[in-house]
Amino acid sequence: MRVMAQMAMVMNLDKCIGCHTCSVTCKQAWTNRAGVEYVWFNNVETRPGEGYPRRYEDQDRWRGGWTLNRRGRLTLKGGGRLRKLLTIFANPKLPGIGDYYEPWTYDYETLTDAPLQEHSPVARPHSLLSGREMKVSWSANWDDDLGGSPGLGDRDVVLGRVSEKVSLEFQKTFMFYLPRICEHCLNPSCAASCPSGAIYKRSEDGIVLVDQDRCRGWRMCVTGCPYKKVYFNHRTGKAEKCTFCFPRVEVGIPTVCSETCVGRLRYIGLVLYDADKVLEAAATPNDTDLYEAQRRVFLDPNDPSVAAAAERAGIPRDWVEAAQRSPVYALINRYEVALPLHPEYRTMPMVWYIPPLSPVVDAVRDTGHDAEDHGNLFAAVDALRIPIGYLAELFTAGDPAPVDRVLRRLAAMRSYMRDLNVGREPDEAIPSSVGMTGESMYDMYRLLALAKYEERYVIPSAHAEDAHRLEELATECSLDYEGGPGMGGSGPFGESSGGAPPIAAENFHVLRRRQTADHPAEGGTRVNLLNWDGKGAPSGLFPPRSGKERPPR
Repeated sequence: MRVMAQMAMVMNLDKCIGCHTCSVTCKQAWTNRAGVEYVWFNNVETRPGEGYPRRYEDQDRWRGGWTLNRRGRLTLKGGGRLRKLLTIFANPKLPGIGDYYEPWTYDYETLTDAPLQEHSPVARPHSLLSGREMKVSWSANWDDDLGGSPGLGDRDVVLGRVSEKVSLEFQKTFMFYLPRICEHCLNPSCAASCPSGAIYKRSEDGIVLVDQDRCRGWRMCVTGCPYKKVYFNHRTGKAEKCTFCFPRVEVGIPTVCSETCVGRLRYIGLVLYDADKVLEAAATPNDTDLYEAQRRVFLDPNDPSVAAAAERAGIPRDWVEAAQRSPVYALINRYEVALPLHPEYRTMPMVWYIPPLSPVVDAVRDTGHDAEDHGNLFAAVDALRIPIGYLAELFTAGDPAPVDRVLRRLAAMRSYMRDLNVGREPDEAIPSSVGMTGESMYDMYRLLALAKYEERYVIPSAHAEDAHRLEELATECSLDYEGGPGMGGSGPFGESSGGAPPIAAENFHVLRRRQTADHPAEGGTRVNLLNWDGKGAPSGLFPPRSGKERPPR
């Protein structure tokens, strides 16, 4: 047993209202600069719908994720090293800007500078890529205007996998919102697809990052990611992706998207897992068994043998205690109400979801029956206008049984807590009917409905003694071990020679020149802070002083 720690997230879809606050704050924090105008590390999709980029779930076209070869071993769906070598200068399996959307701004100057005229001036949209006038026809959540429309039936990849009856009755159904970030997978296909070894998984917390110094812009990672959460910066020629806000997480505060979430639907916590079982679980023959296989990879942090093995593996004691209080582990393995997004991609995703239940309650209420009675709710679960099969295609590779079990538990929680809230004697038969006790059901209710800030976000801080190591983890990818899927090392694709890049900083003038330069390579050099003793100012950090300027403090 090789115990490792992983930061993970659970989102309660019952609470998402589609306000996009998470997307906007993430945009301001991470992608509000040249070259990534079209990029949304966090986006909120309306389901059913095409998604962002369009039809990203169609792996027959995009060839993302993993598949099993004839020997039953994992192999990249986009091809191995030989295929990458043959297509390294021309990779056709990439979404175009039309699959994302062409970002735009408006000609606001026309509004302020237009002369007096009979009609009001119009601020026409202009492309942020070409600067030319354009017609706005698609965006990151254009589906929001079409949710529930039969016109989406032939374009939603997931909807196309369920029965014809769903398509015919689609106009009667409901919609829900699906926030998405990088999954920070246990078995990331983006890292295995990278020819230069620039994408790595941090060994201490499992966050998947891109080393910008190693990235050569091959864009194989974009193809390899089945969730299409790796993007290409056309300004710098580098790949970029969600960082799980690692500078915030390292000091014990949640990601920007979680901190600003209006619905408080996100939970962040630490999960302990057995790294030796990851590839075995990802190679499970049947897609419908992948959900349970991944759950078995997770270790019970309250088990004394697991805690002892974690400390022997170098995981600090306070991290083990954080894993014991983790809301993510509780929702996945204790209450069993969280499900992974598309486990059939075999990347072992670490952003899980609680499927929506509110439409079930609304459907019962519309019939005039008691919407909180557990008998009525259980019957409604069986008679969803949007079948459980749709949710199953999203979260359990098409197996409806786990989704049905989750919805029944959520429905039972509503009925059980209604009795408590109105002062009636609780019916212990309700939790027992879904395999729970009254105490565990109340604890689940507290976590889902009443959890405080420190209960939703249990994030241990990085240790000071690990600070220098955290800067150099690009050379310590947790996937680069014997038999692992990492692609580091020697050979025509590896780039493991040389030491870690030095810790560097840009002064204001270099930064300004770089941002205003005509070419990405222009702008000056960086300042090496690796050997700085902290006294005075290192050479090059500030511009030369004239006699009138005050020395920097």
